Amino acid sequence: MKVEIYTKPYCPYCERAKELLRIKGIAFVEYVINGDPHRAEEMRRRGVGETFPGIFIADRLIGGCGELFDLDERGVLDQLLSPTPG
Repeated sequence: MKVEIYTKPYCPYCERAKELLRIKGIAFVEYVINGDPHRAEEMRRRGVGETFPGIFIADRLIGGCGELFDLDERGVLDQLLSPTPG
């Protein structure tokens, strides 16, 4: 399952979200928005807005750190990340 996360340096919410993904053994692609106008525009175009982090699972925006932890606490995160039979 493809997981992407838009982050910025020195963002505690970004670090917390990445740590949860690491603890769960989830590989992710990180896009650091640090003076990169192309990535910043891409992030906005995908609907993230100006808040960090912006997290996508299977190209679907799930939100930020708070939403990620909420999905985990409710057991939904594991469901989203499990491969669908097919």
